[in-house]
Amino acid sequence: MLVIICGYAINVHLRVIVYLDTLGNQNQNIGGVGRQVESELSQKWNTAVSHKILVIDDEPLVRESVAIYLEDSGYDVIEAADGKQGIDLFCECKPDLIVCDLRMPEKDGMEVLKQITEMSPDTPIIIVSGAGQIHDVVEALRLGALDYLVKPVTDLAVLENAISNALKRHELEEQNKAYRRELEQANNELEKNLELLQQDQDAGRRAQLQLLPEPDASLAGYKFQHIIKPSLNLSGDFIDYFQISERYLGFYIADVSGHGAAAAFVTMTLKSLINQPLRQYRLGADDMVVDPAAFMSYLNGELISANLGKHITVFYGVIDVQESVFNYSVAGQYPAPIIFNANRIMALEEGGFPIGLFGWANFVNHQVEINSDFKLLMVSDGWLELISDDDTPVEENYLIDYVKRNEISIESLIKPIQQYPKDNMPDDITVFIVSKEPE
Repeated sequence: MLVIICGYAINVHLRVIVYLDTLGNQNQNIGGVGRQVESELSQKWNTAVSHKILVIDDEPLVRESVAIYLEDSGYDVIEAADGKQGIDLFCECKPDLIVCDLRMPEKDGMEVLKQITEMSPDTPIIIVSGAGQIHDVVEALRLGALDYLVKPVTDLAVLENAISNALKRHELEEQNKAYRRELEQANNELEKNLELLQQDQDAGRRAQLQLLPEPDASLAGYKFQHIIKPSLNLSGDFIDYFQISERYLGFYIADVSGHGAAAAFVTMTLKSLINQPLRQYRLGADDMVVDPAAFMSYLNGELISANLGKHITVFYGVIDVQESVFNYSVAGQYPAPIIFNANRIMALEEGGFPIGLFGWANFVNHQVEINSDFKLLMVSDGWLELISDDDTPVEENYLIDYVKRNEISIESLIKPIQQYPKDNMPDDITVFIVSKEPE
């Protein structure tokens, strides 16, 4: 940014703004400015926790004027008359942000900046100075100042804006640190679970089962039922359902390429990847989790970046409880899910590419209005393989023909494979049913 200081144009990587120095008519403007912004800021600060600001300045009139203005804007202000008192008050009160004058007797702003940065490197500090010399700007930035303001100033709203931006930036940094800690914790849990998979297949199966939801549950007027029968101790099939908010319900069925520990590990990674956008939505930061196509694109990018050597077929749906609408996107799910709605049975035959294969893959949203008889059936391709009479799997349309002859229930769908040897299944089998409960 190009900044003019003492008549010279200087390029710096921060916004240098003018700070309060001329006090001839400033005092009479403070009250008016405070009243002008009070109505605009009162609602904001009534709904937020007041931030604590430490103002360090050896000029009483400057310090008190700034304190009055910031208090009118909703901040909790602490005043320090010199650098030593400022450091003592920082240790005692732990403020959220510091505004510190540069030129002070005994302990100047640079020394204060250096000591506080060593004690608390995350605390945002704004340095102010009447000199406006570029070497002061560079040195303050080097020592850790977040911003640098130059005296004199006639509009304290500019100072308030600098403080607000610094606090927002600090809060975002703290959120990112929290997210990184959560991600690290999740990765540690995944590593521990992977060790369990490698050491003991039975223990790995128990860990995977802990990630699955209840086999029969009701959420916001909808019933979710499922059963998974693995070909080995560990399954590459996975399902989940969850309440996104009071308005939205989310669910998916996924089938990882391959079997055993490697495929099971990918299902656990998938669970972790889905938790992030779900958390972002609940924080009000991103609505991707209620947009199935965008959600599929996110999963596709994350799985390709992870370079796990696996791809996944996925069917992801979101139910809008308020509008009675079902939105979904398909990423190679086979066989196509069967929907019973408005006395009609049909297959949701939209294909799409599996996630984790192609970075350029596009995913599409589809929508269905939900009637009182709504039921959605999803099965893995293992179901078709196990009901075949010979080595050739039955065609996909067999599923819809079967549903027309039988009811849509876990018992009905699992009946054709019950006589198959449990310890010799060629593929994982999953049956997942979502239905609207009677009102």
